[in-house]
Amino acid sequence: MQATDIRNPTERNKLILAGALGLVALLFLWWTFFGFGSSSNPGVQRPAGQSPPSAANRVPSKLPQTSVIEGNAPSQDDPPGPVVYRQPVSAPEAGRNIFVYYEPPKVEPKALVTPTPTPTPTPPVLLANISPANVFARTADFTLEISGDKITSQLRVVIDNTEVPTRYIGPQQLSAAVPAALIANPGSRQVMLRSADGKVYSNTLTLSVAEAPKPNYTYIGIIGTNHHIDTAILQDKGNKETLNVQRGDLLGGRFRVTSISDKEVVVVDSNLKIKHSLGMTAQGDRSNPLQRPTPRVDSEDDEP
Repeated sequence: MQATDIRNPTERNKLILAGALGLVALLFLWWTFFGFGSSSNPGVQRPAGQSPPSAANRVPSKLPQTSVIEGNAPSQDDPPGPVVYRQPVSAPEAGRNIFVYYEPPKVEPKALVTPTPTPTPTPPVLLANISPANVFARTADFTLEISGDKITSQLRVVIDNTEVPTRYIGPQQLSAAVPAALIANPGSRQVMLRSADGKVYSNTLTLSVAEAPKPNYTYIGIIGTNHHIDTAILQDKGNKETLNVQRGDLLGGRFRVTSISDKEVVVVDSNLKIKHSLGMTAQGDRSNPLQRPTPRVDSEDDEP
């Protein structure tokens, strides 16, 4: 290492400059870590006898922007004192969730309580059988025979709440005259025994009223003179066969022809004595066109 020659002016100036730079560096380091005097923030002067504020009332050096100072702002003439502030408590507004909706609480349905039916008391009178139990509608008056038990002379036969003439035969038998008006239409009729005051009654039985058989024929034409009609032309609805019938003829072994006119043919059920009317119609079988024969004229002469 080459030694420095201090006698040389150039070298000597270099040494002086290096020492000065070192001294400046030391002063800068000292100022940075320790400073050069007392604190730049002088203490607040307090009146005599006033104690320093406690930790609870001490005002922080830096107040947040959201702090709220209670009371009026101090003026320059007011003596210094503690400042009380209140930090507002606020929460950010919650965002709305579009997928959340109100669901009403489920209401449990009330269980339906079915009241226990009161048992029907046993009728004091027994109605065991009726004869006949099946009849045809539109038939004439008939006698209904009734059998049972504990029957008295005070009981009457009631059909669909209509009392009918009753004849007392004995403790186990009655008979009743049923008018044709009660069986004019098909259906079911309720039959029971009941006293006039309704205190004594029986169980009910069903009287079935069926539809009466009808002739399966269609009235499609007539044959005869202008003053006297002799023959009616009928067509069987089943096989589409045409028949020529006169008064007194029996159709199908059951229906007897009693009247013939240009409007209708009247037949009577020989078993049930029920009358049926067959009105004139042009709705015959299309495969067999209706042909109404021309009546014979009395003044027409026969040629040889």
